[in-house]
Formats: sequence, C-alpha cells, structure tokens
Amino acid sequence: MANGNRHTAMEQARAFTFIEVIVALAIVSISLLALLRLHIISISMVDKAEITSQAVFLANEKIAETLAAGYPKEGTNSGTVEKNALCLDWKTEVTDIRLSQLDKAGIAGLRKISVVVNWKQGLGSKHLQMLTYVADRELK
Repeated sequence: MANGNRHTAMEQARAFTFIEVIVALAIVSISLLALLRLHIISISMVDKAEITSQAVFLANEKIAETLAAGYPKEGTNSGTVEKNALCLDWKTEVTDIRLSQLDKAGIAGLRKISVVVNWKQGLGSKHLQMLTYVADRELK
C-alpha cells in the first residue's frame, strides 16, 4: 500500500494543474495579440511607404519630362495619374529666379522647377514636393 501511495504522489507531482494551464494559455494569447498588432502596424507602414514611393517616382518623372524639352519655359502644368487604384494629382511649376547677387555677377537664366504631388490617404490628404534648379546652358 505504501508503494501505491508513492506512485500516485509522483504522478501528481509531474502533472500540471488546471490553473497552471489556464495561466499559460492566457500568457500565450496575450503575446499572440501583441504580435498580431505589430503585424497590422507593419502592413500599414508598408502601404504608406509604397504610396510615397509612387509619388516620388511620379515627381521624378515630371521633372525629367520638363528637363527633356531643354531649357524649360516659365509656367505651370498639372494633371492626374491613376496608379494601382490610387489617384495622384500633380502640378509642375517653372519660375524664373532673380537674385540681386546673380544680377550683380551678370548671371541670368536660372529657373526653379517645382513638382507637387497630392493624394488622399485615409481620412486626410498627403503631399510631396520636389524642387530642382536648372541654368540656361548659354549663360552670358
């Protein structure tokens, strides 16, 4: 009989109680919820980065188009591009730069090219602006 009690006591010492199992499951489920939240945040960040990259590519494309025609004329140009169900509104503006320091040095023909890209993201709207400067190749 003494051997039977020892054997049962050993089996009880090796087994987990119901409370221990419930506590372990609670810890695991809280950890999984935190990991799920991090995964959702990372998906959102990737989506925002992809949209911003598309806006940067569009702005670079519009600057390249403006420069491809040679020395750009002053004025504005605008339009809308739809990429992957995303509507990107863009505006290109070319302005003449007149600085007193440049005038004193006898330099003319410096222009600023500004491209602004707007899009809707979530409840608000976002924008990206890229600038570059170009000089007339025939500076006098």
